[in-house]
Amino acid sequence: MSEKEKLIELKNVSISFGTGKKEFTAVKNVSFDIYKNETFSLVGESGSGKTTIGRAILRINPVSHGEIYFKGQKISGKIPRAHDKEIIRKCQMIFQDPMASLNERAKVDYIVSEGLINFNLYDNNAERKDKVEKALREVGLLPEFASRFPHEFSGGQRQRIGVARALVMEPEFIVADEPISALDVSIRAQVLNLLNRLKKDRNLTYLFISHDLSVVRFISDRIAVIYHGLILELSEAEELFRHPLHPYTKALLSAVSQPDPEEEKKKKLFVYDPSVHDYSTDKPVWEEILKDHFVYGNQRELEQYRRDLSV
Repeated sequence: MSEKEKLIELKNVSISFGTGKKEFTAVKNVSFDIYKNETFSLVGESGSGKTTIGRAILRINPVSHGEIYFKGQKISGKIPRAHDKEIIRKCQMIFQDPMASLNERAKVDYIVSEGLINFNLYDNNAERKDKVEKALREVGLLPEFASRFPHEFSGGQRQRIGVARALVMEPEFIVADEPISALDVSIRAQVLNLLNRLKKDRNLTYLFISHDLSVVRFISDRIAVIYHGLILELSEAEELFRHPLHPYTKALLSAVSQPDPEEEKKKKLFVYDPSVHDYSTDKPVWEEILKDHFVYGNQRELEQYRRDLSV
């Protein structure tokens, strides 16, 4: 089996905001790779640093320490202007709130084609309109919707417009930042199915950001669990659900709703208590417990995790 191709690489990345006494480190020494054509999910509570990482990959948030690579080339820090423009085109974002991320005063035609206009990615107006129509059709919207305003659409349709806006740039990598959390439950599956279909049709790679493990199980190849800027566990999606090791991962899984009402009644909610870790002398490390299953812990905890796996 040939080795997977790394599309995105994060090496010891830390991201801080503010200076001096007001400095706050949102992401602490994070390292992971995202392989071509996979959906890599970052899961954690609000404020855990998920979106900060996604925005850093897209060069919106500066990196304080460490490096980020796209297709083997460094994209964090100062890079040539031409390379910066290429990253903006090849790496796109789908935002959480489809209402707030669309310009209410602009028609859908302009919203979807804004990137094409900024980067001059068309020869004439007919080609631009053709690209907009194609993107709208791909996300299940009619071409005539191009002449309407965002407020004329439902939440699910607005999110599809947001997806079309990213697609029209012909990206290779998309950061999907909680793309269904603002939508009605009834249309969430439709948007997830759309993202899965586009991934296959367009050979896309996703960083999918969410707080909901039940959602990421459906769409992910691999999942990383993040807490207060630290990645605590990383593995293939089904492996994480079969063998959750870190207590925080177990707490997140215990909050997942069960479809059976009787099972939901019996379910015990597990609350994570960070004080259970004593790292005063036995310092934590990032270690591969099983093949491709990594967890953060000190030697005593790692031995316990190994015992849990052998039971």
